[in-house]
Amino acid sequence: MPYGPPESKQGAAPVYHRSIADNMLIERDVAVTLRDGVRLYVDVFRPVDEKPAPPIIAWGPYGKHGHTNYSDNFPNCGVKPEHFSKWCAFEAPDPLYWVAHGYAVINADKRGNWYAEGDATFLSPEEAQDFHDLIEWAGTQPWSNGKVGLSGVSYLASSQWRVAETNPPHLAAINPWEGWADTYRTYREVVRHGGIPETFFWPYLPGRWGYSTTRVEDLALETRERPLFDDYWQSKACDFSRIQVPAFIVASWTDHGMHTRGTLEGFKQIASKHKWLEVHGRKKWAYYYEPDSVERLRQFFDRFLKGNARTQYSRLYLNAGKRTLEQITREQESSCQYAATDQQRTTFDYVFTEPTNLIGHMKLRLWAATDAGDDMDLFIAIQKLDRNGTLVPFAFWAHFDDGPVALGWLRASHRELDEKKSTAWQPVLKHQRELKLKPGEIVPLEIEIWPSGTHFDKGETLRLVIQGKDIHDYPKPVMCDRHEDTVNQGNHIIYSGGKYASYLLVPVVQE
Repeated sequence: MPYGPPESKQGAAPVYHRSIADNMLIERDVAVTLRDGVRLYVDVFRPVDEKPAPPIIAWGPYGKHGHTNYSDNFPNCGVKPEHFSKWCAFEAPDPLYWVAHGYAVINADKRGNWYAEGDATFLSPEEAQDFHDLIEWAGTQPWSNGKVGLSGVSYLASSQWRVAETNPPHLAAINPWEGWADTYRTYREVVRHGGIPETFFWPYLPGRWGYSTTRVEDLALETRERPLFDDYWQSKACDFSRIQVPAFIVASWTDHGMHTRGTLEGFKQIASKHKWLEVHGRKKWAYYYEPDSVERLRQFFDRFLKGNARTQYSRLYLNAGKRTLEQITREQESSCQYAATDQQRTTFDYVFTEPTNLIGHMKLRLWAATDAGDDMDLFIAIQKLDRNGTLVPFAFWAHFDDGPVALGWLRASHRELDEKKSTAWQPVLKHQRELKLKPGEIVPLEIEIWPSGTHFDKGETLRLVIQGKDIHDYPKPVMCDRHEDTVNQGNHIIYSGGKYASYLLVPVVQE
């Protein structure tokens, strides 16, 4: 039997309604028919331009219509009223924020809860099947881009574990934000702690989950009659090995007796190749709605629901005639050279026209030759200059203050790549044989520049340095890297443009 009728908690019988408010197209009480003919009801918030948007689903038993005033109902929970809008359901993502950033939000009333048809069960295989069907519905709507994400706290996180087991084709990313989840989830983490019955919160939950016009699972009865872990409790356990979807999982050190253990176990055991864990020491609701937390979640969803990688690799082409780096390669070939056996160098500059973050790997694709000998040792540096052209120094090693942004090295005879391990931004060398040169032979070289992270303001300069000796030549006996046994002879010649389109690949990270 239900705990009470929906109208006793401000529920209203479903009537489809479409409106526009706060620059959102809002559809209330949209009927969704499941595979067995049962109908659920959902509220959909999406952009008014009706361009395809990634749907984010919040699935739980608390009522899609319910707006919680956290500061009144839970005065010490830490949630600030300005961090969520009137459209926000309990423990769910705020539609006002997400729609403004090009997403749709779906709040669902699950089977048997509120006015949804059928009988309600909780965190069961049957519920996971229903959730699966809603994901597939959301992923195939004309307003959807076909990539569905899930987010929410507590039950809205636990339900994500269960449905992710079923691997819906349109499910592209999940965000379980503190939800019990390990193999013996509800029994060991909520129902009984160390075998000792939990006698307040677990009996309280049916009063939150049990509003219905049909029937709901009698959790109190099942708990009394099943004091030991059995097939019933096992049916509410998740097989994490089946979860393969990308996951951004958030746990806290502060939810002992509830979600801490299960969330961490879920992260450890899921089979997803792309999974991230954030652990904090704050109160769960407050942390979920903190603006910085929401922004981090958006970066994750932008990547997996919109396909927006934060890092965009860009080529800066060398112009050997002008000693500059340019966004477009020149058709005309040009060259420059430096004496390879002393501190001579050649440099190439690029002036930024807008603030830019370069974070990650760089690669120098270089066409080069020597006019003497059969090999070349090349030493590469990336430097930063301020708007006045003054070199900006960085901490270096453990005891220097005049370091570069990044460094790279290559002996040309070791240029053969390990194709299986190399990526477009990080060449990996085989080091299994020597490929000697002939004087004047122009060869392509892929030079790894070690990872770095540097902000350049508008008007500041990135300088590429190429020379035949260590970039920094500290007097002995100062401790530092030294490469004194070089193979260099004569001059090194750097080519650019035309068929010798040398370039520096840089990792531009969007704000």
